[in-house]
Amino acid sequence: MANTASARKRIRQTAVRNERNRARRSRVGTFLTKVEKAISSGDKSAAQAAFKDAQPEFQRAVTKGVLHLNTVARKLSRLSARIKALGAPAQG
Repeated sequence: MANTASARKRIRQTAVRNERNRARRSRVGTFLTKVEKAISSGDKSAAQAAFKDAQPEFQRAVTKGVLHLNTVARKLSRLSARIKALGAPAQG
């Protein structure tokens, strides 16, 4: 157990920050799920709309330090490519 006042305060701050970060990460996951569902349904316009809604949430997670910039860039790039492939005829 923390003995000093500063250590007790640090524990309180960490708990609050942990809760906020968990909520942010959960929110990003929810937006990601919406995009995934739209892609799997095959509706390109719905997928694009969901993607457009998800982008700011992903970027906010980066600025708040919850997710790394390159992780978000990779995820958005892959989602974008999958949405783009919806309208195109199958290759192969």
